[in-house]
Amino acid sequence: MNKANVLKLALLLCAAACSVGTGTLLAFLGPEAPSNLSQRTLTFAERVAYQRAIEKVYWRHRIWPKERPDPKPSLDEVMSQAQIEKKVEDYLRDSQALEDYWQRPITPDQLQAEMERIAGHTKQPGVLREIFAALGNDPFVIAECLARQVLAHRLVTELNNEGSVKLTRIAWRKQPLQSWVATAEPQLPVTMAAVSANYALPAISGQSDNWTPSGLCTDDTWTATSLTNAPVARSAHTAVWTGSEMIIWGGTQGGVVYLNTGGRYNPSTDSWTATSLTNAPAVRDYHTAIWTGSEMIVWGGFNGSSVFNTGGRYCAQSGSPTPTPTPTPGPITLSARGKKVGAINTSRLKWRGATSANMDVYRDGNVIATTPNDGQYDDSTGTTGQVSFTYEVCEAGAQTACSNQVVVHFGP
Repeated sequence: MNKANVLKLALLLCAAACSVGTGTLLAFLGPEAPSNLSQRTLTFAERVAYQRAIEKVYWRHRIWPKERPDPKPSLDEVMSQAQIEKKVEDYLRDSQALEDYWQRPITPDQLQAEMERIAGHTKQPGVLREIFAALGNDPFVIAECLARQVLAHRLVTELNNEGSVKLTRIAWRKQPLQSWVATAEPQLPVTMAAVSANYALPAISGQSDNWTPSGLCTDDTWTATSLTNAPVARSAHTAVWTGSEMIIWGGTQGGVVYLNTGGRYNPSTDSWTATSLTNAPAVRDYHTAIWTGSEMIVWGGFNGSSVFNTGGRYCAQSGSPTPTPTPTPGPITLSARGKKVGAINTSRLKWRGATSANMDVYRDGNVIATTPNDGQYDDSTGTTGQVSFTYEVCEAGAQTACSNQVVVHFGP
């Protein structure tokens, strides 16, 4: 997205979210805002400055392993200005895509509800209080720079989920949401009607105005993590704690389907973000994983037929979610199961997230069929005995738009 359109979108989105009352901007953003504003906007530069303030909180809590001889670097050393700007661009683009898709913007009521959800469901109230303070405890800024990015990411992901589209898609909208995200930039509106809003700062769960660190949680109690956009069920996966997120990856579904997918759970906002599939290691379980301070490194493992001496490094420099999707199609999610059909080993493949008319089906790295993109394909393998196959599907003719790999095992 070019900077001119990003700046335009930042101004337009904030013109649509107006706050009544007094607000406090961070001192480094410039002169104090006049009191009793009836309408407020945020420039792109202000959004970037607030995003940097959020990232500083996350980085302050990021674990730097004691085994490392080098001191923990500053945020500026690990995250560039361009990376922070991209985070802002991404959530503005997602917001615009949702508006194009629904024919209405995200409303102030939705942002207020999201603020209240985050405050009421947070598993790290102390960290969330620090984030609120970094945003000046200003409900308008919190709504626009924290709630908007979490909400827009969740809504875009849910709409890309096959099961959620049926509940939220406007009936006459037949085009997949990915294409709306991809075309959000050229469809930027020239004007946007202002919406009256009066945001209220929500109380953070378990904390009073006289909060102290002892109020972080109640000893010997459980609180459920969010299931919204959580990774698929699995076992024999790994999990690492970064200081601000839990990252899980890999594993198996009953020893039949093996996975190279994962997720990042942010307890401060009680939200999940999928890990990237781009250049991810092959599917596996029983691998090892460690946290270096900026990366999760995985190595080894088993896929039901082979053990590995390979691995991968997953970069997670930022403590906040990496917004998705990008303007390119994806991610494509593949699942599979094996069955006997007339004694022949047959694999049933199911996928979602693809936008092309046709799909290439790969078995053990070779294309075995090109089939319509209807989300399902049955592969009659011609085998009858004990055997394993690795599957992947890609948009026809585009090996860069591919799914995760899955392994299907057949018994004797």
